[in-house]
Amino acid sequence: MPESKFKDEANTTVNIALRDDLLNWYDKHARSLPWRVPPAVRGQGVMPDPYRVWLSEIMLQQTTVATVKAYFERFTARWPDVEALAASPREAVLQEWAGLGYYARARNLHACAQTVVTEHGGRFPDTEEALLTLPGIGRYTAAAVASIAFDRPAPVMDGNVERVMARVFAVEETLPGIKPQLYELAASQTPQERPGDYAQAVMDLGATICTPRNPACGICPVMAVCEGRKAGIAADLPRKAPKKTKPTRFGICYLAVRADGAVLLEERPDTGLLGGMTGLPGGEWRELQPAEEKPPLDAHWSERGEVRHTFTHFHLKMTVMRADVGHDTAPHTGRWVSDTGGKALPTVMKKALKLALV
Repeated sequence: MPESKFKDEANTTVNIALRDDLLNWYDKHARSLPWRVPPAVRGQGVMPDPYRVWLSEIMLQQTTVATVKAYFERFTARWPDVEALAASPREAVLQEWAGLGYYARARNLHACAQTVVTEHGGRFPDTEEALLTLPGIGRYTAAAVASIAFDRPAPVMDGNVERVMARVFAVEETLPGIKPQLYELAASQTPQERPGDYAQAVMDLGATICTPRNPACGICPVMAVCEGRKAGIAADLPRKAPKKTKPTRFGICYLAVRADGAVLLEERPDTGLLGGMTGLPGGEWRELQPAEEKPPLDAHWSERGEVRHTFTHFHLKMTVMRADVGHDTAPHTGRWVSDTGGKALPTVMKKALKLALV
């Protein structure tokens, strides 16, 4: 790991500037978010609800703030606290989550709520170490909840914070290899006082000013200590290793439509992509075009087209088959559903339904 170009004395100086300038800026320009306690209100002793902080951080993983807002409002209206969420059927949670993607988050969300209620009396632990023992909580989420909800000096590292650290300290090596170095730099800058506000200030800075493209360096509150700006390379940082080409996988799904309009759906296994979600029957997604899959029932199947969808690590091309069957047809797997709009269907399955129901 390359040695940081800053010594302890310099780090202390930068820490003070970052803390004071960032917090002063945050006090005036903090984003208004439905899960956030504004700095002025927090300064009066009002602390954020750990449940709302945790829920928002789980939702924000791999998802934009703009998208999360509506989901957060619906979730908290339906389940205002962790006890309510824990008592809800998992299927209801998955249904509300539909469209957010990365469905393991929803399964872990429900499991975590139940663990908090059964093992912690409905109260979230207030340290990183204890939070890390909960289902679905990794280092980032544990630090975010500990810092924002409990004012623990825990370094919170998301893409925004990585970018700010890389630019302030002019770290020119490439991601992802420099992640440990950026984490150490973020940890060295995390103050003991107001660490929750500081963590949110760095994230807000990265989201609104120190943006991936065309950063607004001229109005940045920490421009005086930004080594990337001084060297004229801020916009180029952090440098990233070339992306690998995403592979393409292939699959087949089957839409059986009964005479009364009901369609055949099945629950996917808990493990794997889209785990626990409701979808159309079908086989595994493979990197070679499947020659044949076993249909969920005996019928005359016709090809209706191809659905294309992109996941984080691969592209999917899925052939959609349809069969129209009688009212008394018994499937080999799955169950008949009359109202697909009431089910938690992932986006790729909604695409398949739309294609085959035309």
